[in-house]
Amino acid sequence: MRIILASASPRRRQLMAQLGINCEIIESNADETASGPADKQVEELAVRKAQAVRRQIDGEAIIIAADTLVAIDGQILAKPTDAAEAFAMLKTLQGRQHTVYTGVALIKTDKEDHLHSFVEAADVFFRPLTDWEIEGYIATGEPFDKAGAYGVQDIGAALVARVEGDYYTVVGLPLSRLVVALDNMGVDIWGKMRPT
Repeated sequence: MRIILASASPRRRQLMAQLGINCEIIESNADETASGPADKQVEELAVRKAQAVRRQIDGEAIIIAADTLVAIDGQILAKPTDAAEAFAMLKTLQGRQHTVYTGVALIKTDKEDHLHSFVEAADVFFRPLTDWEIEGYIATGEPFDKAGAYGVQDIGAALVARVEGDYYTVVGLPLSRLVVALDNMGVDIWGKMRPT
């Protein structure tokens, strides 16, 4: 069965490959504005992205979409629009704990569409950072396509003291929970027959 990743994120593509899952990439181009608590927003946006791709395809497939946001003190940090916004975000996060939410939606298209969605959260603790370090990190260009202006899987790992919860939730695709959801939709990543 076709497996479609409704995301342009190279990180999510790498994570799917890490699981050994070959998938097509179809960008959703869905509206990414939402309101409300971060956990509700990421689930709503993931569902919206999956549904947008569903409208673009025919035949049987499983569509996977995800959205990630960072929240601290009731404030939601999406992707920064410029260096000044990235600096402000990282200055807010430095030396403190924040929560990363990733929402995932899966649609299985067969005789009728089956939608399943979920949200995972992980707490991330930044070490104290100097302005010089923040500016150096921004100069790498890494913050600009990432919620909260950092990526834990790249050089941004140097900012993080520890993660409590699923590390892959912070990267943008909670793999353990995704594998369970895919298994429930009939996708076996292990390539073995179940014992009867």
